[in-house]
Amino acid sequence: MSARPLPRLAARAVPLLIGALSLQPAIGQTAPSAAPAGAPSTAPADTSATAPSGTQATQSQAPDNQSPDNQTVDNQIADNQAGGALVPPAADGVPLVPKGAEWNTFNGQLDAQKYSPLTQITPQNVGKLKLAWQYHTGDMSTGSGKVPASVWSATPVLANDTLYLGTPFYRIIALNPGTGKVKWTYDPHAELKALTQPDMKNRGVAYWQAQDPKPGESCQKIVYIGTMAAKLHAVDADTGKPCEGFADKGTLDVNRWNTVNGKWPLSLLQPPTVWHDELVFGWAGKDWADEEAPPGSIFAVNARTGKLDWQLNFIPTDIRKQTGTANVWASMSIDRQRGILYVPVSSPSPNFWGGNRTQKIPQGTSVTAIDMKTGKVIWSRQLVHHDIWDYDTNAAPTLMDIDVDGKTIPALAQTTKMGFIFVLNRLTGKPVWPIREVKVPTSTDAKGEQPSPTQPEPTLPKPLLNTHKHPGVWGLADAASFGQCSKMFKNATYDGMFTPPTTKGTGAIAYPGSVGGVEWGGGAYDPKSETFVVNSSRVVMTYKLIPKADFAKYKNNPDFYPQKGAPYGILIKTALNDLGMPCWKPPFGKLTAIDMKTGKELWQRPFGDVQKWGFYMPKSWGSPTIGSPAVTASGVVFIGATMDQKVRAIDMKSGKVLWSSKVMAPDVSVPAIYEYKGREYVAFAAGGNSILKKTVGDQLAVYALPKGAASGG
Repeated sequence: MSARPLPRLAARAVPLLIGALSLQPAIGQTAPSAAPAGAPSTAPADTSATAPSGTQATQSQAPDNQSPDNQTVDNQIADNQAGGALVPPAADGVPLVPKGAEWNTFNGQLDAQKYSPLTQITPQNVGKLKLAWQYHTGDMSTGSGKVPASVWSATPVLANDTLYLGTPFYRIIALNPGTGKVKWTYDPHAELKALTQPDMKNRGVAYWQAQDPKPGESCQKIVYIGTMAAKLHAVDADTGKPCEGFADKGTLDVNRWNTVNGKWPLSLLQPPTVWHDELVFGWAGKDWADEEAPPGSIFAVNARTGKLDWQLNFIPTDIRKQTGTANVWASMSIDRQRGILYVPVSSPSPNFWGGNRTQKIPQGTSVTAIDMKTGKVIWSRQLVHHDIWDYDTNAAPTLMDIDVDGKTIPALAQTTKMGFIFVLNRLTGKPVWPIREVKVPTSTDAKGEQPSPTQPEPTLPKPLLNTHKHPGVWGLADAASFGQCSKMFKNATYDGMFTPPTTKGTGAIAYPGSVGGVEWGGGAYDPKSETFVVNSSRVVMTYKLIPKADFAKYKNNPDFYPQKGAPYGILIKTALNDLGMPCWKPPFGKLTAIDMKTGKELWQRPFGDVQKWGFYMPKSWGSPTIGSPAVTASGVVFIGATMDQKVRAIDMKSGKVLWSSKVMAPDVSVPAIYEYKGREYVAFAAGGNSILKKTVGDQLAVYALPKGAASGG
């Protein structure tokens, strides 16, 4: 329903999944080009633009599209503008990919490529990588005391000759990039309560500096961090002292704009995106709790003062009070050449029943392009029509220039929870390769529900998993549970990925479930070889609608969420047997490389290990993943993301693991690759996430080659 820093796999069930994958020390897909038997048939391919430059946004054959409500609340607030703003002209001398080695924002760079031009570390010498230094923030919690468990997914940001960290307790720590020595810390003394999320969460900080910093004046360079209570703090990047000129003495209360269905604060867990003198940010909310919730919006404020410059809403005015969310809880990307902001918009509320929102919400579960200067929508493409599966668009689209059939196309790649990768012309929203509208099941026993008859499916790249057929019952888990798994699947409803949730049996099988597919980290792109690398999970869940009259039966069930106000709550379960073993066949996670010149897969491998009691399970099983890869010009992929607490270096050409190191907890962040005083470093924030396992951490682990080892082999 709401913004999800990470969708919970029914928070208490997920650790069982992890234990399941690593349970027995003694024991040891992609969709075809033609739909298999029982798979949905297809409508004509969508090859039209969603919003050509200067024209109204449309979506060919898209049931969830409508003429937008273009009413303007005032000159600063764009109210659900659905498209038609002109594409800004390209600025002279501003490349899409920065010329230098930048890692000064959440995704490394504003284009979200997570690419470093550094070449000191290579496939030949990466095996010599050693821990250069480490730092422990002290800000972590197991949840056993008064403070909820911590989830730390921060990208270390290099700027101003300093490595900046944000912690899950909302402190900012400034470190020497070469030694880890503390320069200063800032503590906002924030409320450490789970106001909207089950855990204490933070994805780091944002950095801004004046175009011409004035010597001797404070706050010419600023670091920002948000809190779950909707407070945005601004501190001097040199001293860590609050910037008195920003909002209210250095703190902006974003909840002042929470005026519709304001049941909980607009939590600021994702750092703002910075462009020139502008900060733009969305917000996170309370998952799966309410039918009516704060409606989705993003805000652009002045980086110096915190003054609101514009606000964009994603739900039409006439239905805004009866639904909510369709917000932006993940990171965003910016085309620096044209000042175009690209945002991943989540699903409306409630997540698993849409009878209150049968009217069209064109920007729900979409990728949307916005003019940074005006806040007006240039184009928007919906990726799930009438989303009733919590398939939020959950990662910043990766911007890239790709060479297809002899032409250079300004493109973006939007990863999704469904395992689809939508590749679009980023100026127009037109698909680079055809997107077809696939007929999907519409039969439902949910009162008032009207599932969409079709859903968009890209033809290239092919899906990262089979979207028309779940993996099947895992014989090992079924035998160990005396047939429990096969019984569960037999009593569930399944007719492909878009099977509507149901009140019957064990519910509808969701594959992939809310955890993905691809999670909020998205992928990484090498502009030299035009290779896109992405990690994905394969997790089966069940969604069962619970009528309001039966709520009392599920009062103490940790997997039940009421969707208050709706006629149905939702019972969300990972498909595990009573021993905690996954009922579906492995692999549970993979890493894939795609040639973006052709859209075709270069390689795909099971990724990650599961381990328990000192025993590692077969590598062919792989691991569910949360986090993201980062790539270098030398052809090395760095990634954590797995439940085994390892960080790895991968050969981008082959997918072979070249190096690994174990850290304190699963690294569920974007690695940072940076250079300091002539030495290349790779930094991982090992903070953990309960979706993978209960282990938490506070370790920043920074690796480099031993001095003198950078010459190769």
